[in-house]
Amino acid sequence: MKSFQRRTLPMILAGERQIAKLTSSYLQQLYKEVDASAGRVALDLDAVTGTALRGVDPVEVYERPFKTVWTALGNGDPLDVAVDQGSHRLETILKTDLQLARTHTVRDVSDDLPKFEYTVRELQGEYDCALCMIAATQRYHKKDLAPIHPGCDCLVKTVTADYDPGQVIDEARLEQIHDAVEAAIGTFDRGGRAVDYRKIIVANDHGEIGPVLGYRGQRFTGPDDINLPT
Repeated sequence: MKSFQRRTLPMILAGERQIAKLTSSYLQQLYKEVDASAGRVALDLDAVTGTALRGVDPVEVYERPFKTVWTALGNGDPLDVAVDQGSHRLETILKTDLQLARTHTVRDVSDDLPKFEYTVRELQGEYDCALCMIAATQRYHKKDLAPIHPGCDCLVKTVTADYDPGQVIDEARLEQIHDAVEAAIGTFDRGGRAVDYRKIIVANDHGEIGPVLGYRGQRFTGPDDINLPT
């Protein structure tokens, strides 16, 4: 474990810092289109990476995958199963930390870019969870920005607005998501609590038949792999 941390933690921190710098540069480039006279914003990398992300030393954070393996072994799971569980937790922690570096940077930098009033989420990749898709239909105040769940990979877009558009900015899309969830599992919850929308995966592009619903862990490869009505 200690050897792993010595080798990988510097690389993880470097990745967080690189994401922070790229995000800061991107935001400031966008802002020039809104206010050409705006000066450059200084970014404190220590405030948006490392311990600042969770308020916990990364050494402690990256012990958790090993503890997952040890716990699984203690529960009688085979070694390969225990290692898979630890690997999954490591991947989730890493993705979350990289996303936290991005969202912390957006909050930090946008504080000095006053014409950016709100943020919206932009979905990424072939698959997104229904919770992220719901969040992508909303507008958020920039101070409230945070990953929607561990491992969330949504991008953040800043918005300049002369007025508050209201919480929901895409009502039609929001209703489509709830309707699709209800059609697939027989119920839905606008609060996303009675139904765990994080576990409901929407394939944005499924070859010939288009978007379908599935569950976390499924990866469809063809029509015969689909277990839910489409």
